[in-house]
Amino acid sequence: MKKLLVANRGEIAIRVMRTAKNMGIKTVAVFSEVDRNAPHVKFADQAVCIGPAPSNASYLLGQKIIDVSKALNVDAIHPGYGFLSENADFAELCEAHNIIFIGPRSKAIRVMGSKLAAKETVKAYNIPMVPGTDEAITDISEAQHIAKSIGFPILIKASAGGGGKGMRIVKHESEFKSQMDRAISEATNAFGDGSVFIEKYVASPRHIEIQIMADSHGNVLHLFERECSIQRRHQKVVEEAPSSALTPALREEMGQAAINVARSCDYIGAGTVEFLLDENLNFYFLEMNTRLQVEHPVTEWIAGVDLVALQIQVAKGEKLNITQDQLKINGHALELRVYAEDPMNDFLPSVGTLDVYKLPEGKNIRVDNGFEEGMDIPIYYDPMLSKLITYGKTREEAIELMIEAIDNYHIKGVETTLPFGRFVCEHDAFRSGTFDTHFVKTHYAPNLLEKQQQIEANIAAKLALKHYLAEQNILRVPD
Repeated sequence: MKKLLVANRGEIAIRVMRTAKNMGIKTVAVFSEVDRNAPHVKFADQAVCIGPAPSNASYLLGQKIIDVSKALNVDAIHPGYGFLSENADFAELCEAHNIIFIGPRSKAIRVMGSKLAAKETVKAYNIPMVPGTDEAITDISEAQHIAKSIGFPILIKASAGGGGKGMRIVKHESEFKSQMDRAISEATNAFGDGSVFIEKYVASPRHIEIQIMADSHGNVLHLFERECSIQRRHQKVVEEAPSSALTPALREEMGQAAINVARSCDYIGAGTVEFLLDENLNFYFLEMNTRLQVEHPVTEWIAGVDLVALQIQVAKGEKLNITQDQLKINGHALELRVYAEDPMNDFLPSVGTLDVYKLPEGKNIRVDNGFEEGMDIPIYYDPMLSKLITYGKTREEAIELMIEAIDNYHIKGVETTLPFGRFVCEHDAFRSGTFDTHFVKTHYAPNLLEKQQQIEANIAAKLALKHYLAEQNILRVPD
C-alpha cells in the first residue's frame, strides 16, 4: 500500500493521514468547495475537489471518489466515520475496482447496517438481547398488539438507521399510534426506509460499547469497553474508557460477546459492538458499528495501540501482531466532543466564525482537531470542531486534567460544548460514576450552567481584586 485516499473531512481525515504518513504511505484528500482551505486539505500530499458544499454533491459521491482514486493510482480508501463509512454499496464499488476498502467486507456492513438483520445473525451465538420484535413492522395495529404483549414502556426504533432518528419512547398505550406514525415518517425521511421494530424500553440504561479488531486469518480481539452514556438527543458528547460500572468478570463476558458478534458476520477490521447495561448489570446487544468510532482515542490510550495502524495492517492482509493476553488496561482516558453547539439553547448548532481558536497543550492532553482560527463553521456538515482527550493513571486524574484542558481551550465567535463538558466533569453523579443515559434530562438545565459560570466569574473577579490589592501593598523601592 503506497497511496491512501481519505474519503472524509475534518479531524478524522487528519487523524487517519497522520498514521498513514507515519507508515510511509502517501495521502490524498478529497474536499468540497467550501472546504477548499480546510486543514485536512493542506495536510495531505495531494488534494482534489469533488464538488459543491452539500455532502450529497461531494463527500457522498462514491463513484466520483473511485474515479479520483483510479486517476491518482490510489491503492486504498479509508472512509473515516459518517459519510460512506457504512455504505455497503461503496465498499462493493471499491472491491469491483480493486481498491482496498479499509473496513469490513460489504456483506458484514450490509448485515450489521440493519438492526433486525444483525439480531437475526447473532442469534446462534446466544448474545443477550432486549425482548422485542424479530422483524420489521409497518402495520400499526399489529405493532400495537405486539407492544401490549411486550409491556409498556417500549421503544420504537428505525431498522435502517441510527443517531436517534426514527426513535420514540412510548410510555403509555394511548400514545402508541401517534408515536408510531412519527417514527415511521422520520425513518422514511432520514433513511428512505420506514420499517421500524419494537423492543422493551430499558429504564435506566448505560451505553457500553466494546472495541473489536479482526484480521483475515481468523483472529478477533476485544480492546475493552468505552462508557458513552453522557448523551444529548441520543448522541454522545462525553466518553471514557474503561467504564466505572464494569467488574473484571463482566468486562470479559461482554468482550467475548462482542467477539462472537464479530464472528457471526465474518468481520474484518475495526468495529464496535454496542450494548445496553441495566441497573442490575444485565447487558443486551444493541447494534454493531462497522467502522472506526469517533471516540476511538480513549481506547488507544488505555490499550496502548494505534487503531488506524491496525486497520491498515489488517486491510493489507497481515495478521494482527498482538494477542488478547497481551492487551491490558493501563490508566483512564476521557473524551469531550467539542461541538459548535449552544448548550444554553438546547444544543442547537452555533454558526459563525472562529475569531479566536486556541487549543490546550500539555502532557496527557490530546486534541484531534479539524479547524483553524479565522475559519467559518460550515452549515452543511456535523458541527464537531474537535475532540479533546485527556489521560490519567486514575479516573479522577483524567477528570481533573479534562477540566484544566477545557479552561485552556479558548474559542470566540461561536458557542461550544466546552462549558457543558466542564459541567459534566464537576457533577457529583458523573464523578461518583452513578449516572446513565438520562444524565442530561435528570441533571442538566441551562440555568444550572449559567449559575455555574456566574459563580466561576465571581471567584475569578475576587482573585483578581485580591491580587491587585496585594500588588498595591508591596513597597516599591526606587532604582
